[in-house]
Amino acid sequence: MKIYKTAVLTCITLLTPIAQTPINSSAIVGITPVSAQTSGGKAEANRLLQQGIKQFETSQFAAALQSWQQALIIYRQIKDRKGEGNVLGNLGIAYDALGDYPTAIKYQQQSLAIARELQDKRGEGLSLGNLGLAYYGMGDYPKAIEYQQQSLAIKREIKDRFGMSQSFGNLGIAYYSLGDYPKAIEYHQQSLAIKRELQDKLGEGQSLGNLGLVYYSLGDYQKAIDYHAARLAIARQIRDRLGEGQSLNNLSGAYYALGDYKKAIEFQQQSLIISREIKHRQGEAATLGNLGGAYYALGDYKKAIEYHQQSLAIARQIKDRLSEGQSLNNLGAAFYKQGDLPNAEKTLYAAINVYESLRDQRLADSNKVSLLDTQSNTYRILQKILIAQNKPDAALEIAERGRARAFVELLASRLSTNNQQANQAQRSPTIAEIKQIAQKQNATLVQYSIIVDDFQVAGKQEFHESDLYIWVIKPTGEIAFRQVDLKPLWQKDKTSLKELVNSSRTGIGALRGRGGIVVTENPQGEKKEESLQKLHDLLIKNIADLLPKNQSDRVIFIPQDSLFLAPFPALRDERGKYLVEKHTMLTAPAIQVLDFTHKLGRGRTTNYKNALIVGNPTMPLVSTQPRQPATRLDPLPGAELEAKTIADMLNTKAILGKDATKVNILQRLSQVDVIHLATHGWADDNRGLGSWIALAPSGKDDGLLKAEEILDLKLNAQLVVLSACETGKGKLSGDGVIGLSRSLISAGVPSVLVSLWQVPDEPTQYLMVEFYKNLETQPDKAVALRQAMLKTKEKFPSPGDWAAFTLIGER
Repeated sequence: MKIYKTAVLTCITLLTPIAQTPINSSAIVGITPVSAQTSGGKAEANRLLQQGIKQFETSQFAAALQSWQQALIIYRQIKDRKGEGNVLGNLGIAYDALGDYPTAIKYQQQSLAIARELQDKRGEGLSLGNLGLAYYGMGDYPKAIEYQQQSLAIKREIKDRFGMSQSFGNLGIAYYSLGDYPKAIEYHQQSLAIKRELQDKLGEGQSLGNLGLVYYSLGDYQKAIDYHAARLAIARQIRDRLGEGQSLNNLSGAYYALGDYKKAIEFQQQSLIISREIKHRQGEAATLGNLGGAYYALGDYKKAIEYHQQSLAIARQIKDRLSEGQSLNNLGAAFYKQGDLPNAEKTLYAAINVYESLRDQRLADSNKVSLLDTQSNTYRILQKILIAQNKPDAALEIAERGRARAFVELLASRLSTNNQQANQAQRSPTIAEIKQIAQKQNATLVQYSIIVDDFQVAGKQEFHESDLYIWVIKPTGEIAFRQVDLKPLWQKDKTSLKELVNSSRTGIGALRGRGGIVVTENPQGEKKEESLQKLHDLLIKNIADLLPKNQSDRVIFIPQDSLFLAPFPALRDERGKYLVEKHTMLTAPAIQVLDFTHKLGRGRTTNYKNALIVGNPTMPLVSTQPRQPATRLDPLPGAELEAKTIADMLNTKAILGKDATKVNILQRLSQVDVIHLATHGWADDNRGLGSWIALAPSGKDDGLLKAEEILDLKLNAQLVVLSACETGKGKLSGDGVIGLSRSLISAGVPSVLVSLWQVPDEPTQYLMVEFYKNLETQPDKAVALRQAMLKTKEKFPSPGDWAAFTLIGER
């Protein structure tokens, strides 16, 4: 099992139940040396390998790395590929333990290549499993599952029952992290059955502990306690001191969740004794941190600080950078609660610097996003501390620094001509640069930040939304800050901002879709208006005096989390007036992204006569639910009429039906200035990059143009319109919405028009035609969209019919 510390505000740290594949030393036995010289070299390499294993087991990670690096040199000199592969895998495991996942992946990939070269199936299975662990560490759970499944397939092929039990366990953990608890239980039960069959008491205990963690997450704390107690009994029976310490740690977590902090501390103290006895430095650091968390929950911040400082000292000593960042996070939060704001500020800036040093530019974009999501809370705590010290400008810099960083880096790498330019562009903007961006956009920027804090509720620590921070940056450079109290939402109304956004969407019929998907509008009209006004009061009312009075002056909203799905145009004030009636709106995932979309659009002229218009392709067979059969998507006659009408307006010919194949469209995408796709769309809320636009299938392709494919394209279009369902949705992350819109901007498109829900066919066709009519006389796309919404509203009054679309990027 592997210890992970969460980067959330001083909560009890459970042991993340990854059954780490044991370091493989058995493969070095029984290989006959080819010469005396080789023999001596091999013996020395083997000695260094074993030495590194012992050092790793006692948390001497730096020493273990040094031993293995020396062994690697010798194995390569004597051309011992198997030894080289083993030590590369060990290096990968060590870097994984240190939280340096990009380096861990690099070494595991090299180990995997050697295993495949040698046709070493067992080694291949181990390397695939360890790659899965590294991706898990970065929070890329779908990729972790992919590698664990490949590892499991090989272990089944070679009938490695023990290896299968490990893979089942690791798959259980990945699904656990995705929140799919039934599937996690299923895999852990399979793992447990094999371990009992093999009479593997150590593994049986680990599976019991893993099941305890799942039931903990389900809120069944008594069942969690039963499983952890069963694991504790086995650990004591077989004298597994590490497992005993981990069980005590997890029992502490369950009692912590029940609000019994004194019992939690009792178990942590026992766990700490064991960690020190077996010299498990990582475990000792985690337990000290958990003790700090328990005393924090009791309000004893002085003691919490002492324990977090001890945890931090060990993390630095063993050079565990990830744990160092997490300890700094928790320490800063404790300083904040104690009222020591200067120390809290200093400590959290240090935590952010540590986290940012872990971001490797070689990482794939999706992995950067996953890593950033594990670190987002630190940026929010620091914002609280800066606001408490009346430093709103510094808080805005941190709010901007903590969002869309992977997106910014991706755009910087594609727009910059050299590494120096890319590095400069990736730096988060200063207040002066933020003001410059507002001036260049000639727009009022509105940035939101949702703040979460911990509260004592009925003697227990709970985390809830506390405040909404709003910055308004005018094109003149003037910056204003407003703060909205969110506590009444959960204290009085028993709801949250996310739930309020969802109720506002469902209230206006946001689930109706193109072509036969019909969900009737919420019949409770008063509730619909009430949720839209309540959301308006929270998001707009407090800044209404700061917004432009001229209706054509643009307002660019930079939301966060659930606010990306808020129906901004449909928000209603106390007089019943919709926001779209007063303002011209756009959205963006971050202020700095606006700077990049501005650069993308600079120097380009939009030739609407050079357009690719697609409507109602022959629909593919699709399954959007796991283990469900694929069915053919319904045809969209409204989308076909929409495409024909718009094509006539732009003096081109629409591509329809069987001609609108994915192959055909892909060949043309990079050759046009405007792309309009009127078809079905689907948002992948889990992975984001699996979101798709439906085109006609041909040959072996399924007809689905996915966000991950668009990400790799180079497009010259000035405007892309995705006239389909949910094309602005995807996976909500600290990097914004991972989905089709983000991929299109990354591919070079400065302006993207997308929908936030399942749009109805006829009103969408009407709105889109109006949009292009307006563009004939109005070059500002945001103004053209507003005018089209207002015109559509006259014919289709329900906001579900006209408010779904949002323009992202340039006007």
